[in-house]
Amino acid sequence: MKEFEKALLLPNPMTPNRAVVFNEDKCIGCNKCIEVCRADVLHPNPVKGKPPIVLYPDECWFAGCCVGACPVEGACEMPPPLQQRVAWVRKDTGEFFRVGMKNPPPVTYTKPPVI
Repeated sequence: MKEFEKALLLPNPMTPNRAVVFNEDKCIGCNKCIEVCRADVLHPNPVKGKPPIVLYPDECWFAGCCVGACPVEGACEMPPPLQQRVAWVRKDTGEFFRVGMKNPPPVTYTKPPVI
């Protein structure tokens, strides 16, 4: 076969956003995430039993269908996109907080909001 007759399928270079992250130790390669993906971001891995390949991370809608369809807990995760990662630091203690963190501290507001 001549070189120009080959068709290659290569992933797009990763951007700061990571659409889907697979844990290779937990993923069983069932490809259920590929079947439910609304944006066709994922492609089956040619190696049987390996996690799917994220081909088009920029086109992910972050719907979470892939994570919901995964039968193995923790095998497929979807980190929020950068523009949705809200974080803040408490001035008096320097504690770092972010939306969605595990075991958030209790809210201790003493002033009413400024309108």
